[in-house]
Amino acid sequence: MSDLESVSVAISPKEKYREYLATQRLRMTRERSIIVEEVFASHEHFDADQLIQRLDQRSDGKRVSRSTVYRSIKQLEDAGLIRKVARQDDRDLYEHDYGYPQHDHLICKKCGELTEFHNEQIKEILDTVARELGFRIESHRLEAHGLCKDCCRRPQDRPSKLNLI
Repeated sequence: MSDLESVSVAISPKEKYREYLATQRLRMTRERSIIVEEVFASHEHFDADQLIQRLDQRSDGKRVSRSTVYRSIKQLEDAGLIRKVARQDDRDLYEHDYGYPQHDHLICKKCGELTEFHNEQIKEILDTVARELGFRIESHRLEAHGLCKDCCRRPQDRPSKLNLI
């Protein structure tokens, strides 16, 4: 999905989630543990239904209720482990925010492809603007919408004007 490499972190996502839950006077249940493990098993953008489907396909027989998945996604977001990236087909897409470098996205409006990229110049511009305005940036999210290179290509077998009569 991405050429961006993960960054080293002091504690595992599961431990960070456990710490967050403790601040909320909640405990790390078996279901929450399964969810955080599945979310961080691979770096892919996902929506709640896709996560539910991945959990249903597990061969270990451990099940998690749909409502627990939705609540846990919100908790993982509040804990700083995942973030909303974009909306596709009226669904929120999420990605890792913990253990992954700051990056931005190009989103194809036709096929929905998300391309991740990192550009240091964007960060420098934001830092300059923030400094000039006396603003302290805590995070940023850039999404550029357009057409990917495949969707921009002209059709190979384009009919001639005579064929359209």
